[in-house]
Amino acid sequence: MSKIRHPELAPEGQRRIDWASRHMPVLRILQEKYSASRPFDGLNMAVCIHLEAKTAYMVRVFQQCGAAVTVTGSNPLSTQDAIAAALVESGIRVFAWHGATPDEYDDHIRSTIAVGPDLIIDDGGDLISMMHRERPDLLPRVKGAAEETTTGLNRLRAMAEAGTLAFPVIAVNDASCKHLFDNRYGTGQSVWDGIMRTTNLLISGKTVVVGGYGWCGRGVAMRAAGLGARVIVTEVDPIRALEAAVEGYMVMPMIEAAALGDIFVTTTGCKQVIGEAHLAALKDGAILANAGHFDVEIDKAALARLAEHCGQPRDNIDAYRFPDGRTVYLLGEGRLVNLAAGDGHPAEIMDLSFALQFLAMLYLVECKETLPNQVLRLPEELDRSVARLKLEAMGIGIDSLSPEQQAYLKSWQ
Repeated sequence: MSKIRHPELAPEGQRRIDWASRHMPVLRILQEKYSASRPFDGLNMAVCIHLEAKTAYMVRVFQQCGAAVTVTGSNPLSTQDAIAAALVESGIRVFAWHGATPDEYDDHIRSTIAVGPDLIIDDGGDLISMMHRERPDLLPRVKGAAEETTTGLNRLRAMAEAGTLAFPVIAVNDASCKHLFDNRYGTGQSVWDGIMRTTNLLISGKTVVVGGYGWCGRGVAMRAAGLGARVIVTEVDPIRALEAAVEGYMVMPMIEAAALGDIFVTTTGCKQVIGEAHLAALKDGAILANAGHFDVEIDKAALARLAEHCGQPRDNIDAYRFPDGRTVYLLGEGRLVNLAAGDGHPAEIMDLSFALQFLAMLYLVECKETLPNQVLRLPEELDRSVARLKLEAMGIGIDSLSPEQQAYLKSWQ
């Protein structure tokens, strides 16, 4: 039995799913290829992910290829009730609603785990970690899982190193067609979409501080510069900091950037990237946004100690006033701003990521007896196959090496 809030919104959700699916040709090709053979017949699949239109299309592709899918949200603010309703109407179990409390969020994940999954797709590692803690009785039936975030992989690698990971996990986030496109171009566009539609403010001419220069940070900085902002990057890794510097960005510690920034975006996966000392140095009117998976990158507890919450000037904006009169603004409760205050990554980008998820699940089914209980890379050929399908869908052809060229590249003489 599903747990959702607004079943009457199913028609609206269906319209959104239809629109997304029209712009996801790689996933559609995989659906057409495998819907007849139904490789997931008889398998329960648990999906804990941002519950919006692109995700819904992926879930339906798995359903049409034989899986019995149960879905929950990986973030209380990214779940769209209309999408949840549309999935339930099409026979998919859903345990999620927008704005779930922490207890409700945990209950939704528990309900999803209780179906006894054979395959898991996780986003952030919440479902997998809870299953290991609370339902070890169900672990032996799991053939494997896939994780698509840096944050989730950090948690799962820690489990593997501790010897507690009970099944293989494919690191979809490490695939080239994921982090090079989803993390960089997807995050870059969707973060600014969320910020701009929420604030309705000009980016050009402002100083933007990007916390972290991984692939997500690169995308956010690149798009900020394209919008006309002055960009400051903060980093702990000297190589990434050097990259940011030679690409033309200012690089400095966060404590120095705190007094300069108009808009802050954290992209690290770590906690307290903007901590108490940084908050105390912010100038009046500073806007704080997070693009990391969990709402820990901006120290919300410190913000509540230092400043008084003084209302919501717009949806998804919380104002905090300091004793000296300065006011700063937190977007989307410090959660993923591109999903808490927007619609997430473009459909064309998620087409790549979800095609990788599909192939990862297929790989787990085909190789379940030979894979160790570790975090594993998706085979490179599957990664490249997604790129080839995307190029084909875009009407783009590329060259191939001749046998003579291949022999030349393999020769040492």
